[in-house]
Amino acid sequence: MCDFLSHFHSFFDCQVDRPLMPNLTDYQLLSKVASIYSQQAIADQINHPREVINRWLKDRVAHPEQDWLTYLERINLEAMLPKPNTQEEQFTFIDLFAGIGGIRHGFESVGGKCVFTSEYNKYAVKTYLANYHCDHDIQGDIREITQPAGMSDKKAYAHIRKSIPDHDVLLAGFPCQPFSIAGVSKKNSLGRSHGFECDTQGTLFFDVARIIDAKRPLAVMLENVKNLKSHDRGKTFKVIMNTLDELGYDVADSEYNNSEADPKIINGKHFVPQNRERIVIVAFRRDLDVMNDLTLKDIKNFYPKREPKVGDILEPEGSVDDKYILTPKLWAYLKNYAEKHRKAGNGFGFGKVTANDRSTRTLSARYYKDGSEALVDRGPRRRPRRLTPRECSRLMGFDQPGESTFRIPVSDMQAYKQFGNSVVVPVFSSVAKLMLPYIIRAKAVAAGEVRTGDSKKVA
Repeated sequence: MCDFLSHFHSFFDCQVDRPLMPNLTDYQLLSKVASIYSQQAIADQINHPREVINRWLKDRVAHPEQDWLTYLERINLEAMLPKPNTQEEQFTFIDLFAGIGGIRHGFESVGGKCVFTSEYNKYAVKTYLANYHCDHDIQGDIREITQPAGMSDKKAYAHIRKSIPDHDVLLAGFPCQPFSIAGVSKKNSLGRSHGFECDTQGTLFFDVARIIDAKRPLAVMLENVKNLKSHDRGKTFKVIMNTLDELGYDVADSEYNNSEADPKIINGKHFVPQNRERIVIVAFRRDLDVMNDLTLKDIKNFYPKREPKVGDILEPEGSVDDKYILTPKLWAYLKNYAEKHRKAGNGFGFGKVTANDRSTRTLSARYYKDGSEALVDRGPRRRPRRLTPRECSRLMGFDQPGESTFRIPVSDMQAYKQFGNSVVVPVFSSVAKLMLPYIIRAKAVAAGEVRTGDSKKVA
């Protein structure tokens, strides 16, 4: 009998969830959840009218130390928040221009720990916090740290060193912006020297470069659109490469056989059914001397064994809400628009796909407007439909085929913008896997455990 009771209690203990955040008061927990989800979503989760949630948030602020939630309510609220990553920490990183965490997702998957996040868009922050446990506040405008008002450059650098934690790897998917050459030209005419501070001034890459200069991470991983290489007739890319060189970083595949494709340009089509090319810049500190054989060509070693198809990411057709079907007016407009451009010899138009197709066109942030880049064919004489936000999540690799684990706490319009602005997650999981042994070696060299130049080739 005692053995039976012991077994029963052990089984019961395994089935009952325990509070994960005992350090938060009920009001703090509710406020944390309310910063991500709507009051209605919270009400549905804990089975109360929305008005009750609204009243709690308004009235309980006067006595935030008091607890009133039932045990089950608290457990259900905690379930709306992401759990801490329990994987063994291999290295630390910071996540700049984080969006909804696509790059973080990849680097966490190989044991990275995020110690700092910056993202300006409030809706993206909601999605980020719904999916990734953060033991730090999200920094909004990174320029508040890198370019504080009224500070000299010397004080600004001291402010960066104080405000941003030490880290092994800097990750940034920064916006593509042209670099002004006005200040550089003026200094050239006066015979004065200039460096990256002049070359990159006025762009968000300037802020990335300042952080690299101030914090000296072991490695840097930058992501951008493929057209970065040709942007502003190649000047933008040249300034970025020159800046990394000036800061003492060597870029993987900075030189390659021009008769072959640039290894730095990776197509997400190898991992998900979407044609999405992005440039990936991986760099390690030159003084560590760890990356002589690192090449992004090896990303092919992580391609899935089975070629992805559009059907992998689609919901069963009968389960999709009719609101995603194009209206007769919008469908007529898209057909007329495509025909007009066809007659003019242009390639503009909509992209219609079936489950058997290899890939869609590139999903963009404007997808919410008409869905033209990826419309699901519903058969003859039936109007096509947009992808659902959940299907977009799979198309970007946040969810695996058939899964619905990535949390989407925002409206459809915001979700479409977020997925269209994001990255293909398995691409960056693969980049992280490729970088990991070099990061570990760089840590060992920096700590003096391995001499620079010893056994350069990483297994």
